[in-house]
Amino acid sequence: MQLDPQMKVILDQFAAAGGQPIHSMTPAEARAAVDALIGAFKVEPKAIAKVEDRTIPGPDGDIPIRVYSPAGHGPFGVLIYFHGGGWVVGNVPAYDSVCRELAYGSGCVTVSVEYRLGPEHKFPAAPEDCYAATKWIAAHAPELQIDPDRIAVGGDSAGGNLAAVVSQMARDRGGPKLAFQLLIYPATNCVSETPSQREFTEDGYILSRADMDWFYGHYLNAGDKANPYACPGLAKNLANLPRAYVMTAEIDPLRDEGEAYAEALRSAGVTVNTHRFTGVCHGFIFWSGVLDKARQALAECCAELRDAVGK
Repeated sequence: MQLDPQMKVILDQFAAAGGQPIHSMTPAEARAAVDALIGAFKVEPKAIAKVEDRTIPGPDGDIPIRVYSPAGHGPFGVLIYFHGGGWVVGNVPAYDSVCRELAYGSGCVTVSVEYRLGPEHKFPAAPEDCYAATKWIAAHAPELQIDPDRIAVGGDSAGGNLAAVVSQMARDRGGPKLAFQLLIYPATNCVSETPSQREFTEDGYILSRADMDWFYGHYLNAGDKANPYACPGLAKNLANLPRAYVMTAEIDPLRDEGEAYAEALRSAGVTVNTHRFTGVCHGFIFWSGVLDKARQALAECCAELRDAVGK
């Protein structure tokens, strides 16, 4: 393992600021710490033709969404984006720069979904919110100037988990039809131990095995770990799912499970492209202002989206 020099600068600055591991915090403390970590390397937001905050109906109350519309005339392809944060931290504002980059670079309308978080709202609140949002967006395609045949779901980390789960839900529940899933270092299996989980047990690399145990503890109820809508890698049938792009980071306890899920999709007949980014840690796409590989990763995501659901 060779740490990318630019990634090392980020880790050193985080350590110098006295950053504590997630698993030592309360959920409220973790939310504040993650917002601060993202904000410390804030990227100048990309100009987008239109950004609109609105609410849509959900299974247990309204769901806030933020709609990023690119320049030009629709109908556009759409990316429905679910933010990361271990189902406990993260929010739509924190992901504003990422979603702006994806909308600008892909030419797709990008809709960021503010799903409910644990421990206040445990599983299955998050996937049910995300699926409800996906159904609503598909049903309101003309209003959003999108093509209902060019719908992608995506997300990073826990959001990648939710994108994989929503893809399975849409297949299992009769729609909506999805064309693509963008899975950025997704969490896919909370049961099987992998080499990367064993390798990254120490703090100091953004995410550790102990952090993941903490996240799952706040997200899942007893018995939920066996549910494929919590751990999509446990699904017995992965056939007839949308084409996928699976990105992983070398220095990440989730690396191997993401790559295993990509291979399982491929074995089930799904078209899958993959890329492991070497020398970087979980969460690296946030630091595109100071990390070359983050810019490369976002550019790849946009290229995959253009190819799958772009004009």
